[in-house]
Amino acid sequence: MNAESLYVELSQLIAEMPTLGGTAPITPEINRWLGRAAQLVKETGNYMDHAAITVASDGLTNVLREQHAQQIAGIVFRAMAFAEANAAAERGGFVGVGTALDVLQVVGKLLAEVRKDALIVDPNINSSVFTDFAPTAPEGAGIRILADGFFTEPEALRPATVRWKQQFGVARPLEVRLSAPRALHDRLVFADGTKVWSLSHPLKDFAARLPTLAQRLDPDLAKMKVDFYEQVWASATPVS
Repeated sequence: MNAESLYVELSQLIAEMPTLGGTAPITPEINRWLGRAAQLVKETGNYMDHAAITVASDGLTNVLREQHAQQIAGIVFRAMAFAEANAAAERGGFVGVGTALDVLQVVGKLLAEVRKDALIVDPNINSSVFTDFAPTAPEGAGIRILADGFFTEPEALRPATVRWKQQFGVARPLEVRLSAPRALHDRLVFADGTKVWSLSHPLKDFAARLPTLAQRLDPDLAKMKVDFYEQVWASATPVS
């Protein structure tokens, strides 16, 4: 598992952390969480921590339960910090919870690489894409926004689309379309049909709940995504 994927998995694990201390029974759900935690810690390559979390998990049934619970939490947080620190910088950027300014910096950096055409794919989009993200693309670059017809109502995007075109005109060309219902399964940013970044959360929820990852796809996978979403775009319904 690469560092980016490990970081996302550990972030989700921490978000779902059950109450390990106290006197409540150790349920099957807690045991499943402990198993996931041990496996993800092992993925970091820190075998001392892997051994320690295994021992601490077994110790949740004895009188030192609180001590073992704290030890488990510390090991998991340490593993997440390790994965974050080792994520390759060229693959994108991380956004911590609640860091709205960092969100704009990360997505702005992606869109700043656009020269001719940017395509933003997100099943559930709201008007924040027009105010917070699309303006970071260079002037003169075309901007296309593709949302899913099941999750996004046309009226949620039409007023902002009209205002954008009135304000920017041909200086910042904009097209907005809705796909067939449930046709979109990714959140992506495309730059000039060659560079593609995957977003781990919807743009409207960036940094709201969990740390967010913007990860650049490798060239082969990027080409597949470009080819697929150009077909989806061609058959999508314009919002105007």
